[in-house]
Amino acid sequence: MKPIRLPEPPGSPPMGVPDIFEGGVYGVIRRAVVIGNGFPASENQSVGLVRALGLSEKQILYRVTRPRGGINEWLHWLPVSLHKKLYYIIRQIYAYSQVLLTRRGKKIVSIRNENGVSAGVSSVLEADVKNIVTMARETFEKDGPLLVVACGRDTISVASSIKRLASENVFVVQIQHPRSHLDRFDMVITPKHDYYPLTSGAQEQVPRFLRRWITPHEPPGRNVVLTVGALHQVDSTALRSAAIAWHDEFAPLPKPLLVVNIGGPTSFCRYGADLAKQLTDSLSNVLASCGSLRISFSRRTPEKVSKIVMKELGSHPKVYVWDGEDPNPHMGHLAWADAFVVTADSVSLLSEACSTGKPVYVVGAERCTWKFVEFHKILRERGLVRPFTGLEDMSESWSYPPLNDTAEAANRVHEALVDRGWRLRP
Repeated sequence: MKPIRLPEPPGSPPMGVPDIFEGGVYGVIRRAVVIGNGFPASENQSVGLVRALGLSEKQILYRVTRPRGGINEWLHWLPVSLHKKLYYIIRQIYAYSQVLLTRRGKKIVSIRNENGVSAGVSSVLEADVKNIVTMARETFEKDGPLLVVACGRDTISVASSIKRLASENVFVVQIQHPRSHLDRFDMVITPKHDYYPLTSGAQEQVPRFLRRWITPHEPPGRNVVLTVGALHQVDSTALRSAAIAWHDEFAPLPKPLLVVNIGGPTSFCRYGADLAKQLTDSLSNVLASCGSLRISFSRRTPEKVSKIVMKELGSHPKVYVWDGEDPNPHMGHLAWADAFVVTADSVSLLSEACSTGKPVYVVGAERCTWKFVEFHKILRERGLVRPFTGLEDMSESWSYPPLNDTAEAANRVHEALVDRGWRLRP
């Protein structure tokens, strides 16, 4: 088998000419702002793009936060600003009612309050549009334009407001389709399957009176960059570093090493105990051709699924199940695995696995609906994945040109900046 050449992160433009002779500092981007939403899968895409652009050491992370816990779990469908205002009103009403109850001698029960920020990231700044716009304007002459990268529904209003208020000082990239008014951003990066609603097959599934509510309504414009999957931080440099960092744990393992990544059901990919049983039966069948088998669950994995996997495979001498307590071995898995089995629900996990050029088997794709059907179709047509049947011989390998979405998207950012008369110089 020919060696697999992994994608390198895009390089910086050629050096050697002082900025003053190439448009001055005003056209050189040296820093980035990431607008996050608190969800690792989304923030990983933004950070991955910034890393591919060579600005990972010069980025600031801001986060759009929602109130969480209690009644807030029923309010997540609202825009962030409206959600916060409504929750404030609810808290004021609740506090007033508690004062009345106290005067009547009743016991006060506190209302649960969480700010939506994960533990350990207290230093992350709240995504305040006014502050970011002020920074972009006031530092423009000294530090040049500001690259703003956002991902996820909750970040749309913040990113678009920054673009509207400081258009001469920023270049705004929105990752994931914002559903409408794409001209609010300098660039939108989104998977091809987000445009599945425009296909004839999708139109046939939607009653005519509902079609106006299904987005997007128009084909991708000039400022839209289409990818196969999700952006991420996995490239040859990251894999080499992970291979070194995890050498002592993975090098002694018997080969071939099969890594299994289990996600969780979504609205477009529903499954439960039935898929868990199908997966464990298939894994039991291929264990004879495996040297080692390592299994990881995600935060979305239902307890009933993990329990079935642990019951059926947890005691097998070839099997190791990550318990979530030790350092996360995910990058080590990507670097050292000989093949992967991934549940069909996770675009992120599949995108990362397919960036290695190693065999990727998918379980549960037949249970997916709507745009996920299109996603898996694209993966299969490009030869990136195969269905996991349990009949595979894991000692036999196969390969393909690694998925290179992040580097390709970074190159498109470079091109768009050149068109604007700007450039990146880390």
